[in-house]
Amino acid sequence: MLTRPLLAAGLAACLALPAQMLPAQGQIRNAPSPHALEFAAYIFAAANVCGYRIGTEEFDALLEKQNVRAADVSPRGPFGAKVQTMFALMSNQMQLNREKACQAVAGEYGPEGNVTKNVLLPAAATDAPAPPADAKPAQ
Repeated sequence: MLTRPLLAAGLAACLALPAQMLPAQGQIRNAPSPHALEFAAYIFAAANVCGYRIGTEEFDALLEKQNVRAADVSPRGPFGAKVQTMFALMSNQMQLNREKACQAVAGEYGPEGNVTKNVLLPAAATDAPAPPADAKPAQ
């Protein structure tokens, strides 16, 4: 009979404590907006299909505007599985009409982008050393 009033008093005391005094159980965050996840998947798909490099500073800045960190949408992040699903769908769709899709995404997020500049950068040219002119082919 005495346990019920004690439990009620203990519960009331816990509810009355300020949030700072409660034990920390890790940071609780809201999920990113669907738009932020779609944006990340779109940029990843464009980089994959069109061969662009991602300008990390610009990409991170756009994600921060949407209250998301790059680590959240990375493949190993807490929302990476959702982004990967959207990425696969977007990559397949972009691949159907690759040339126009790459031109469109470069116009939006490329070096001269009309939405944001330098999120997608041209692929780095690989400077493979040319073989000497007098070299004989391997046999």
